[in-house]
Amino acid sequence: MANSKNVCVVVLGDIGRSPRIQYHSKSLAEHDAKVDIVCYKESRPMDALEKHTQVSFHYLVPYPNLPLPRILNYVLKTLWQAITLMFVLFIIRKPDIMLVQNPPAIPTVFICWLFCQIMRVKYIIDWHNYAFSIMALNVGKNHLLTKMTRGIEMFAGRRATYNFCVTKEMKTDLKNNYDICAITLYDRPPEIYKPISIKQKHDLLQRLSETYNEFKGSNNESTILTEIHKENCILRSDRPGLIISSTSWTEDEDFSMLLTSLQEYEKHIEDGNKRHLPKLICVITGKGPLKEYYCDQIKQKIWKYVKIITPWLELEDYPLLLASADLGVCLHTSSSGLDLPMKVVDMFGCGLPVCAHDFRCINELVKPNENGFIFRDSKELTEQLQLWFDNFPNNKDQIMLCETFKKNLEAFQELRWKENWDLVAYNTFQ
Repeated sequence: MANSKNVCVVVLGDIGRSPRIQYHSKSLAEHDAKVDIVCYKESRPMDALEKHTQVSFHYLVPYPNLPLPRILNYVLKTLWQAITLMFVLFIIRKPDIMLVQNPPAIPTVFICWLFCQIMRVKYIIDWHNYAFSIMALNVGKNHLLTKMTRGIEMFAGRRATYNFCVTKEMKTDLKNNYDICAITLYDRPPEIYKPISIKQKHDLLQRLSETYNEFKGSNNESTILTEIHKENCILRSDRPGLIISSTSWTEDEDFSMLLTSLQEYEKHIEDGNKRHLPKLICVITGKGPLKEYYCDQIKQKIWKYVKIITPWLELEDYPLLLASADLGVCLHTSSSGLDLPMKVVDMFGCGLPVCAHDFRCINELVKPNENGFIFRDSKELTEQLQLWFDNFPNNKDQIMLCETFKKNLEAFQELRWKENWDLVAYNTFQ
C-alpha cells in the first residue's frame, strides 16, 4: 500500500464471529497498512491476525447487564458503548482511514462518523445487512427504535467516503431508496476453506471422536465415516450421511424447519418406504441467543436413525469438517432479504454443495442444480434430503450430480477473498 496507512477497523461485536471484518484486516495488513481493530472479544480471532506484526487489538469493555427494564437497559447500553468506543478511538494512534462494520449501527456508525469529522479521517462503511431490519424483527418495523436506527445508519451512509455492500441487490436498494452509492464486494472463501483428502477427514474425525462419541468407529483405526484398509485410508461403504449447518442462532434462521425435515427423514426409514436411506448425522455449529432454545427441542427427539450434534469447533477444525460433509444446509433468510450467508461461501470453498432457504437475493450465490438446491419450506427440504441420500453412497444419479456440483464449485473456488479484495477494494484505501 503506497505511503503505508493507519487503518482503524471497528466492529461493535465479537471479533471471533466477524470473519468478513477479519478478512478485511488481514488484507490491509498484507498491503503494509498498520491496522488497529476495535472490537469485543468473546471468541478468539484467527491466528493470522493475532500474530501479525501490523495488527493491534483494542478490546472494548462489555456493558454489565443490569436487572432493569429492557428499554432502560438498551438506553444505558447504548450510552456505555458510545462512551467506551469514543474513548478508545481517541487513545489509539490516529488513523488515516476508518472501516466500520454495519450492523450494528447504534451507536457505531454515528460515533465513528463524528470521530472522523473531528479528526479528518476517511470514513468507510461495510454493509453486511441493515441494522433497522434486524431491529424490526424484535420490536416491529413501525417502532420508534426501528425508525431511529434506519435514520441514523442512512445518515452515516450518505456521509461516508465509501460504502461496501455484500450483494448487487443491496447496492441497488441503497442507491434507489437511500441515495447511498456502494461498491459490491462479494464474500469469497479464503484459502483455508478448500477440499481435503480422505486421510485428513480420518484424522479430523478421530480427533473429534475423543469428545463426540457419534464420530467413533468400530475400532481404534476407524471412524464413523472412514477406515484403514491395506494401509490406505478409505471411506466406509456403510457410512452414514453427514450434513452440516452453521448458525448464529438468531431470529432470521428458523431451525424448526430443519428439525421437521429430520423428523420426516427418521419417519421415512421407520416406515420402510421404497427409498433406501442411510443413517444421518447432522452437525450444527455456532453460538447465539437461540441456541439453548433449540438445543432443548433437540434433547426431546428420540431418534434411531438421525443424530444431531451441536459442537463449538476450533477455528482450525471448522473448515475441515465442512470439507468432510456430504451436504450443507443453510436456513438463513435475511432480515432485509439483501445479504448473503457467508456460511454458504465457506461451504462452497470446501467443495460442499448446499440446500439453502429461498429469499430475495440467494440466487446471486446458490444456483439450483448447479451448486446446490433452494427450498421454500420444510417439505421441499425433506424431499431434497431424501433425494440426495437415496441409496447413499451408491446412487449413480447422485454421484453424477455431485460431479457436476464439484466442477461448478471448482470454478467458484478460483476467485478467493485475497484476489477479489485486491481487485475490488484495494483502491478505496489509497
